[in-house]
Amino acid sequence: MVSSSISAPPRRRSRLWTGNFGLYFTARVVSMLGDTMMPVALAVAMISLGYGVSGIGYALGAWMGSFALFVVFGGVFADRFHPLPQMIGADAVRCAAQGSFALYLWLGHPTLWFVIGGSVLGGIATAMFQPGTASLVPQVSADPTQANGVLRVSEGASTMAGPAIAGVLVATTSTAWVFAIDAATFAISGICLVALALRLPRFTSGRQESTLANLREGWQEFRSRSWLWAVILIWWVLGVCVWGPLTPLGAASVIAEHGKAAFGYAEGAFGAGCVLGGLVAIRIRPARPLLGGAVAMFAFPMMPLAAALVPDLPLLMLGYAVSGVGWAFWGVQWSTTVQTQIPQDRLNRVTAYEVGGSILAIPFGQVLAGPASGLFGVRPLLLAGAAIGLGCALALVLVRPVRTLVRRDTGASPSAGKDGGS
Repeated sequence: MVSSSISAPPRRRSRLWTGNFGLYFTARVVSMLGDTMMPVALAVAMISLGYGVSGIGYALGAWMGSFALFVVFGGVFADRFHPLPQMIGADAVRCAAQGSFALYLWLGHPTLWFVIGGSVLGGIATAMFQPGTASLVPQVSADPTQANGVLRVSEGASTMAGPAIAGVLVATTSTAWVFAIDAATFAISGICLVALALRLPRFTSGRQESTLANLREGWQEFRSRSWLWAVILIWWVLGVCVWGPLTPLGAASVIAEHGKAAFGYAEGAFGAGCVLGGLVAIRIRPARPLLGGAVAMFAFPMMPLAAALVPDLPLLMLGYAVSGVGWAFWGVQWSTTVQTQIPQDRLNRVTAYEVGGSILAIPFGQVLAGPASGLFGVRPLLLAGAAIGLGCALALVLVRPVRTLVRRDTGASPSAGKDGGS
């Protein structure tokens, strides 16, 4: 007689939901919730304080600019030592910065220079935090694609909930509460990161080398992969012409037509689309991930188009949601590609160049949004952004190294080939 214990296969333990991944997941979700509330609150605060579209652009541009300038150093430090301590420290700094801004809003009328200074400090802290997010994913999960899909879904949910909550708060209370909640999310994120128990050995690559040598090695890794720098060049166009101006111009357009809360609801709809796009990315894994992501990016221009046309609120939210689907699907394919094609001991530095390169263009677009809107108008700039977004998606499809890169399910070894990662 065959034992029932033999006939029933043992239950497989989840490869994803370990204690470490649960803590990392919580840290990312609560931090993202606060982050997605901040642009809505900042846009409304700048308009309420009398600083207008230019004030929004200056504040966001200061954050993005300082982030882009310092993120490469964050990547070097993360590879030389370990990303976790500097991520925890960055959370502490961001908690203090956002809490101070909330207090100032409660007590008085913040000057533009105070807002810009706080944005610079927050950008530098985020530059120390961001590179480690890529290298920690393979450390806390055995399946980077699944982990990135789950994280993208959760980030999409935060992107959906955060702006909507911010829109309700700024319409019913004050923007100070939004920044206070943002400060609390950084505190929770830091506590979760402190509780992580990473068993993998710490990165020690380049500890005996100078910072300049580490930067040079990271740059060589970056430039040797044509698919990587080709995407970043396309992202420069997207950042300056579309993504950078989108928040200040979209805020001005939507708030003028439908009020403060509507902008939060529209951004929340974008987050709902990101949830759907992340769920689709978990189920569908293209053999050529960047090609699949590029096709999805044809949906992204729906957001600037909707912001330009400003239809009734349901249609406006639909346009933002469709855009979010494409954005999230691309994001999962891109993040997983970088994490699995780049050797782990150099991933933080390459990620820093990748993030810095793609982000650096955005503050130019943000700062130029105000003056450009005065010359050309808000709606024509948003329509131009939608057309340029379509062109960028087409460029991703046409560039051969991007189109032909083959998916890899596990991380690259240090001896992996350069161009194409194989």
